[in-house]
Amino acid sequence: MKYYIIVGEASGDLHASNMMRSLKLQDPAAEFRFWGGDLMLAQGGTMVKHYKELSYMGFVEILMNLTTILGNVKFCKEDITDYVPDVLIFVDYSGFNLRIAKWAKQQGYKTNYYISPQVWASRAKRVIDIKRDIDNMFVILPFEKDFYEKYEYKVNFVGHPLIDAIANRKVMSELDFRQQNQLDKRPVIAVLPGSRKQEVTKMLGVMLSIVDDFKQYQFVIAGAPNQDFEFYNQFINTENVSYINNKTYDLLSIAKAALVASGTATLETALFKVPQIVCFKGSNISYQIAKRIITLKFISLVNLILDKEVVTELIQNDFNRINLIKELDKIVIGPSRENMLKNYETLEKKLGGGGASDKVAKLLFEGNS
Repeated sequence: MKYYIIVGEASGDLHASNMMRSLKLQDPAAEFRFWGGDLMLAQGGTMVKHYKELSYMGFVEILMNLTTILGNVKFCKEDITDYVPDVLIFVDYSGFNLRIAKWAKQQGYKTNYYISPQVWASRAKRVIDIKRDIDNMFVILPFEKDFYEKYEYKVNFVGHPLIDAIANRKVMSELDFRQQNQLDKRPVIAVLPGSRKQEVTKMLGVMLSIVDDFKQYQFVIAGAPNQDFEFYNQFINTENVSYINNKTYDLLSIAKAALVASGTATLETALFKVPQIVCFKGSNISYQIAKRIITLKFISLVNLILDKEVVTELIQNDFNRINLIKELDKIVIGPSRENMLKNYETLEKKLGGGGASDKVAKLLFEGNS
């Protein structure tokens, strides 16, 4: 069958690439055309646009780039029409994908969504549109199935693909990793400032402002694959900071603690059993709008899944040097660290075990054959 897949972020590229690998086992004749990234490209097929061209964060940023976004929507519809896929698969990236899904359903395409839009966080009425426009929804968070059931919409919980991504990664020894990246013997504090330029710009300087207060540790920035060192280097103003690119899992595997931008990385950090502080700072306008439409008690996936505050969240004005110092002190030693690690064990059990990519591929193939 011919598959058309739309991904808009680095995390989606990872999960979609693993799904494609599993789909090829289910359907040896599979042909792929996609919006995605290098990991998907390695699985074969034709890439239409790289997610680097698509990533916008916050209400203000989206408004500023609205002409480009609408142009991409128009082009995407034309490209789907020319390709005539048997199966459409939307992966996360809800602002764009739900718009395409509405059109695609009207055109008679089979619509499938892997990694649900976060309708449980805000604007729950979007479920009405999802029920209308999406034939099959595959969710990866345990509470999402119960959420959709309230709206009489049956979805498939397949487990979280991060479990497989972490388990199947190529493991590098700590010694080799330290030698390759010129790290000394001190314990490592991982710094994960996000993958979008807007969030890195807002947060990395603050994250690094505490480096000289923790000279017994070395701080290592996890660079995203879609950014280069020159971009990160403008925020580095002390010698006790190192930088690695596209090796986040190797970094987390040796980290003592981490400063993490809110998003998928908070869950990845927890699955590596690394105590963390979750950080968020957006533009004031975007933050004020978000405060009024988001109904959640927490912003991190760790706290949301466990339904309690396990990791500290420093949001907007609370995200500052003084609070970072105080909270990092708590998690590098002492009872706060041990309590967080115990809760991480419960978290992993709730995520449903491995095999998410195989499960969604099997359901996709059988449901669209």
